[in-house]
Parts: sequence; C-alpha cells; structure tokens
Amino acid sequence: MAMITKKMKKNGFISFQEFKKKSLSNPSVKKAYDALEFDFQIIRALIDARSKKNLTQQELAKKIGVEQSALARFESGKVDPRLTFIKKVTSGLGLKLIVR
Repeated sequence: MAMITKKMKKNGFISFQEFKKKSLSNPSVKKAYDALEFDFQIIRALIDARSKKNLTQQELAKKIGVEQSALARFESGKVDPRLTFIKKVTSGLGLKLIVR
C-alpha cells in the first residue's frame, strides 16, 4: 500500500484503508456494509474463478449467453442478480453453487 504523505493529508487525500476504517466507525454504515458482505463474497469468488480460468468478461458472457455489460454490472455489485443469473455464471465457470 502506498504511503500517505503529509502533503496528501493536507490536501484532503487519505488511503482507502483509512477511509474504510473511518466510515465503518459509523454504526449505520457498518450495518449496511455487513449486510452486503455475503453478496460481495459470492462476487469475489466468481471473479477469482473467472480470473483463474483466464477468461475475460466478454468470453464468459458469450459462453453463458449474456451481454458483457450485464456480467460487468454483476461483478461490480451494481445489480442484485437473480439466482438464475448466478447459476449461469457458476455453470459457465464449471462450478457448482453450494450454500452452507
């Protein structure tokens, strides 16, 4: 991680880690963050699996029959996908979705 210089702090710049720590000290932000953790764990796992298979978003999207932009929105967390979409992605990656 890059060092935060006095000049950066003087200009109002802080690291992401500092921003996250400060933000999560607010109970309402922490509650919302915690509520989204499950979603982001799934997204992170699927992005990692796609990367390990050396597939681009475009390649995976074509393989599962969706637009690349739909996959990008999913991976960025901008949409709350239906279970059928998640099943398409996992199937396209050769994975099986198991909830424990």
